[in-house]
Amino acid sequence: MTLDPTGRSIAVPAQDAPIQSPVWSAPVRRTRLSTVVWASVGIVVAALAVILVLVYLSTFLGAGALLVCLLLALVPLTLVILAVRWIDRWEPEPRPALWFAFLWGAGVSIVTALVFDLGVQIVVATSGTARPAGDFLTAVVQAPLVEESAKGFGLLLLFWVIRGQFNGPIDGVVYAAMIAAGFAFSENIQYFGVAMLDGGIATLGVTFLLRGVLSPFAHVLFTACTGLAVGLAARRATGSRYIGTVLIGLAAAVLLHAVWNGAFYFLTTDASLVGYYFLVQFPMFLGAIITMVMLRRQEERLTVQRLGDYAAVGWFTAAEVDMLATPRGRRQARAWAHAQPPARRMAMNRFIVDATRLASVRQRLVSAQAHPSRSTAESHRTEPSADQAEEARLLGLLMADRAEVIG
Repeated sequence: MTLDPTGRSIAVPAQDAPIQSPVWSAPVRRTRLSTVVWASVGIVVAALAVILVLVYLSTFLGAGALLVCLLLALVPLTLVILAVRWIDRWEPEPRPALWFAFLWGAGVSIVTALVFDLGVQIVVATSGTARPAGDFLTAVVQAPLVEESAKGFGLLLLFWVIRGQFNGPIDGVVYAAMIAAGFAFSENIQYFGVAMLDGGIATLGVTFLLRGVLSPFAHVLFTACTGLAVGLAARRATGSRYIGTVLIGLAAAVLLHAVWNGAFYFLTTDASLVGYYFLVQFPMFLGAIITMVMLRRQEERLTVQRLGDYAAVGWFTAAEVDMLATPRGRRQARAWAHAQPPARRMAMNRFIVDATRLASVRQRLVSAQAHPSRSTAESHRTEPSADQAEEARLLGLLMADRAEVIG
């Protein structure tokens, strides 16, 4: 037995993960203090790393060149941010987490790569390795391993701290894209600056065309492999089982990065690089777009299915499921809310977002129920799990959202 939204006792049909009857109390929107502290510390540390990178770049570029190259680097960054916003529209991620992801990529990942590169240069110089071999290893082996590992560790930090915000592969790709966007932003400033110092405006123009116009999503494509793996692990794995999935994604990211850097190492003419881009990288980019469209549609179908579980026992009507879980229904709901007072408009937005999060929590509950052997200790617990408690909290919030929308 469970309760419907009016408090009446109704029968629950048999299903893999029975819907819990929430313990009713006034719904509260609050963020745990530990999450706030970790987010604040993380953003401050990552921001300091970005400042350190900019100071380092200014030492050999100069303030004027740094400003010019920074403005140029904003062009590909804007393209990536717009793409991330489109991907993230279905279930928007918390802004502080997105800021941390960007700053981690632009600061901590860059500092990690610079420090490691300095150490390798010292080792190469003292070991007497021929410089060409050293350049090849740096470009094709060291850089992909170090850079993708540094970016991937930022993803894992987000996964550990805000585990509840990782609801599937799209979330992983969004955070990975923000980290990659930050990394590419700082790296582009360096590449643009070196090109301008070495060859003037002409060389800068070619470099901008290759990095800023033809391949603004290169780093996003690499790191998205790790993000996709983390998102899949968040949905399907528990305990330490996600490590294997993440390592597979990281290996794919390193491989794609190595292939990209190897092309720039072996293809020395601009024409050959452009040909490589259209023959190899552009089809891969199209494949990534198709994959994201398919993932978005899968997310939409999953939302309809999981909210339908609650509709079956009376929490939502069929019309509400259509409104909350389909693109057409959401557009109509937001168009209606746009003409309402601000409080009601905000309540509608919360209604949609909370319903999407509830569907994700429900999916985790169903997945955990379908694989009880993943955590034997957890299957014998009698107290509600974290997801069950979050389910109850979201149901309470959704009822409050609905009341505000109805007015």
